[in-house]
Amino acid sequence: MRWIFVLAATALLAACSGKPAADDDLLSDRKLDLEEFFDGDLVAHGQFQDIFGTVRRRFEVKIQGDWDGDRIRLVEDFLYEDGTTERRIWTLVKSGEDSWTGTAPGVIGTATGVERGDTFNWRYTIDLPVPNGELRVTFDDWMWLTSDDRLLNRAYMKRFGVDIGEVIISFEKLR
Repeated sequence: MRWIFVLAATALLAACSGKPAADDDLLSDRKLDLEEFFDGDLVAHGQFQDIFGTVRRRFEVKIQGDWDGDRIRLVEDFLYEDGTTERRIWTLVKSGEDSWTGTAPGVIGTATGVERGDTFNWRYTIDLPVPNGELRVTFDDWMWLTSDDRLLNRAYMKRFGVDIGEVIISFEKLR
């Protein structure tokens, strides 16, 4: 019984941690245009941390992006520190002036996102490959354009509505 209380209290505290919101003040006058930023070759470095802050996994991603005027296609090749690899191919379609929808293998339904100034918020549920199988999680993904060729990404992960960790990624557009 004591462990159930400890787990419930930990989950409640994690849920109360501050997270970005759509109406947060913009910190720059930069304008993120996904179709421009993700058109071409990129490299990204990131890590997954559990709710206790322990880094559980690190990775590098090589990304080939293509904007054809109607959709962005992202071919993401992940290389994890343990030597395992993964390929994910996203297709993003502009659904409004500043809104996007997207699909990728493993994504349940359709991902949705909104651009606002230098910020992009992207939400989806995915069956995520993990070393021992798959894990269904939801992502609340926040991206900020920090310079013309850099994008910072912080993604909050939940399982069954409970925070389980965060992914932090730094994208760099290669010239």
